[in-house]
Amino acid sequence: MSIFEAIMLLCFGAAWPFSIYKSYTSRSNKGKSLFFLLIVLTGYFSGILHKLIYNFDSVIYLYMLNFCLVFTDIILYFRNKRVNKN
Repeated sequence: MSIFEAIMLLCFGAAWPFSIYKSYTSRSNKGKSLFFLLIVLTGYFSGILHKLIYNFDSVIYLYMLNFCLVFTDIILYFRNKRVNKN
């Protein structure tokens, strides 16, 4: 396990709960980019695959947590898009 990889994932992951909270409470997509969210989601998915195929260690749980957080933000993006149509 690389401590630096774990720190990177913890630092990146720390921002997602705030983003999710903002998306949930504001009910707006202002400042959000679906394209960006999908790129980040793809990156975390690739990290998970790398850990599964080449280098399985406990850091995979950080990748999985971050993946779930970004996926939640994407779900909220579509909810907010639907809410703002009405």
